[in-house]
Amino acid sequence: MKLISFFLLTLTITYSQVNFENYFENKTLRLDYFHSGDKENDYYSFDELIEEPYWGGSKVNLIDKFNYGKYKFEVYDVASNQLIYSRGYSTIFNEWQTTEEAKNTTRTFNETVVFPFPQNPVLVKFYASNRKSEWIHKFEYEVNPENYFIKPERISEYKNFEVLNSGDPSEKVDIVIIPEGYTKDQMNLFKEDSEKFAGYLFNSSPFRENKDKFNIWGVEAASIESGTDIPKENIWKKTLINSTLYTFDLERYLMTYDNKTLRNIASNAPYDQIYILVNSDKYGGGAIYNHYSVCVNDNKYSEFVFVHEFGHGFASLADEYYTSDVAYEEFYPLDVEPTDPNLTTLIDFDSKWKDLVEDNTPIPTPDTDDYKNKVGAFEGGGYMEKGIYRPTHDCTMKSIKVDGFCPVCKRAIQEMIDFYSE
Repeated sequence: MKLISFFLLTLTITYSQVNFENYFENKTLRLDYFHSGDKENDYYSFDELIEEPYWGGSKVNLIDKFNYGKYKFEVYDVASNQLIYSRGYSTIFNEWQTTEEAKNTTRTFNETVVFPFPQNPVLVKFYASNRKSEWIHKFEYEVNPENYFIKPERISEYKNFEVLNSGDPSEKVDIVIIPEGYTKDQMNLFKEDSEKFAGYLFNSSPFRENKDKFNIWGVEAASIESGTDIPKENIWKKTLINSTLYTFDLERYLMTYDNKTLRNIASNAPYDQIYILVNSDKYGGGAIYNHYSVCVNDNKYSEFVFVHEFGHGFASLADEYYTSDVAYEEFYPLDVEPTDPNLTTLIDFDSKWKDLVEDNTPIPTPDTDDYKNKVGAFEGGGYMEKGIYRPTHDCTMKSIKVDGFCPVCKRAIQEMIDFYSE
């Protein structure tokens, strides 16, 4: 499941990267906040600051260059007003805003941003993209690293284990796998599943060719009961991060609203990406860009779901299908380009994958056998049958297809891998 609107690439500012050692320490500062609102409105409120022992991110590429996501945050050194860190991201709140429920009620979600622990006071600025793809300043908070209210305590300490160790976390893509619905007696099963699902990831290109650029960690965090919540069947399980099917009343959408518990557990390893592995055989999963990804461990389609959802969470790839039931309404405005790299409205096709289209391929592209294996602009995607175009006839982001990312999706994934591993 995915997001959002588009920030015009022609207006993107190119920032030079900064020297990590000049501004940061080799650990994480986590800022938790509350995000509240309804379909039309939202506001932020501060929750707490937490010191975490690992920094898993790049020490080279500190400034985001992609402009993916519904939101972004920027970290400025107060003394110099220098931009020293930024990231784009999305959250379950912005997906919820596109549902029917958001028309009729107000809800609050806990959210998190993380960045390297600053040496000196910093100002954290939060932005959201509106329907016209303009960045709107929403909130800011000044952080003094000497503040004694920054919590160093570890609320949820667990052992971590290596699934794949390719080297220095600052030069690799670090994935932490979180067990959900695995009891204490099932920790060996979780370790086996972590190995199996790491294998699934590297069965698919371009992950296969970049295996040496990844580290994968697991955390030994047991639940009281096995499984996950299935509300429509009146099944409620005592699990660690409170995952549930029927998120937004959609049977297959498996997510959690318990961001704080999830982040506390993830902090037991260096991470760029969080992957929740749910002990269930019922089809389900989900993912949100730079938020988290979810998959079940024991369904016949688990390999496909695992890789498909990681495409969302890691590279901001959009769903390319348009016939399945979803909870969203008017998810993509048709008068701007989607930010997601694998969808276009043809408003500014030059900024997307036009360079990968052969000269004799018409745009829009007829969905016929003549162009079945070509890159073009095929109508239908992003939960909409008309007005949105995808790169190819089929792709892992469209249908159940293992090792089937199209050239456009492969390029987006490769660019993200390079960003974290340079």
